[in-house]
Amino acid sequence: MRTMGALVGALTAVTVGFAPSAVAYDAQSKQWYLEPMDAEQMWKVSTGQGVKVAVIDTGVKADTPSLKGQVLVDEVPEKVAYRATDDYDSHGTTMAELIAGKGTDGGLQGLAPGAKIVPYRVELSSLKAGKAEKAKTPEPADAIRAAADTDVKIINMSFGGDSLSTEEEAAIKYAASKGKLLIASVGNAGEGNGRISYPAAYPYVLGVSSMDASGTVSKTSSYGNYVDLAAPGEDFPGWCDADFRSYCVGDRGTSASAAITSASAALIWSAHPTWTANQVVRALIDTAGREWAKDNPSKYLGYGAIRPRVVLEDVNYDAGAANVDPLAKENGGQSAAESAPSASASASSQAQEKDSGGVTSAAGSSVESSQDSNVLWIALGAAAVVIVLGGVGAGVVRARRAR
Repeated sequence: MRTMGALVGALTAVTVGFAPSAVAYDAQSKQWYLEPMDAEQMWKVSTGQGVKVAVIDTGVKADTPSLKGQVLVDEVPEKVAYRATDDYDSHGTTMAELIAGKGTDGGLQGLAPGAKIVPYRVELSSLKAGKAEKAKTPEPADAIRAAADTDVKIINMSFGGDSLSTEEEAAIKYAASKGKLLIASVGNAGEGNGRISYPAAYPYVLGVSSMDASGTVSKTSSYGNYVDLAAPGEDFPGWCDADFRSYCVGDRGTSASAAITSASAALIWSAHPTWTANQVVRALIDTAGREWAKDNPSKYLGYGAIRPRVVLEDVNYDAGAANVDPLAKENGGQSAAESAPSASASASSQAQEKDSGGVTSAAGSSVESSQDSNVLWIALGAAAVVIVLGGVGAGVVRARRAR
């Protein structure tokens, strides 16, 4: 059992007094990104139907108004099913609602309301429990492997830690070899050392950074060679706490950015069910909003802001080769199938363990700092927004990672 660190940062939020049984709040009206992403028009083409998303997190409460009927509890593998719908932090439930929530009774409206959620409750640093419960709660690596052996298409991981885990990296490679699309939050250390957390820093994982309603890259968003895409992550509602008494409007951080990216991938995959994960990734990258060369991604925004609308509205869009990894260079030049260890491979033989740093849910940081204002105009959807890169001068972009 790895040693867990403190939860990253604090959630900046305002309680708005929403009870699950009361129609007292309209979360969707505060989900500012739905309009510029042109969600209503996208849903005429795709809602994510037929796509299952594994949410590996603090658990998912299956009976919130927004999630009733959306959570496939019976499809969680028995070996990792311990209290999968008992969310000890509300974080996992918020991520699930951002992906596939129906918006019922004023709840969060998911970007892919036709998709289904398969919940995985893992031990993150916000789990305050005795040794017995911790012993029963799966590690992220176990959940990733279990999800890889099911028919989920997308694995959402809105958590992160500073330490490289050989078991987790082996599980990631195994899941990628099974054709799963792995998406993770890059972390919220933007006003600290900026370090991107694992699992976003592993090969075969799409790392997502955060931006606000003006298109400004979040001050708290981590940055570096592991950022692949950017998505909304600030100033919209989420559950306040594990009591599920109300929503809060605040900085959701890169956790939410990863969830919204997973939902975007679900929309695309539902519209093109014969595509592979490689083709979905290529579509997200090719159509991302950016003002720089695609082969020279930004360390703050990666290949740009997600724009699934562009894929859905183009009936002639060509997603390229099904068996060619669009991030092959970043992933070491091999396909996942070529480089992945077997399911029974010893994790200790895969990589050198680093010092422990703890695994946390990627909640927003409360630290303050200044930003520079290098402005790029990026069209998210029907509307244009400004993206302001924080903490950079002229050298906005740089070469990608090499492992």
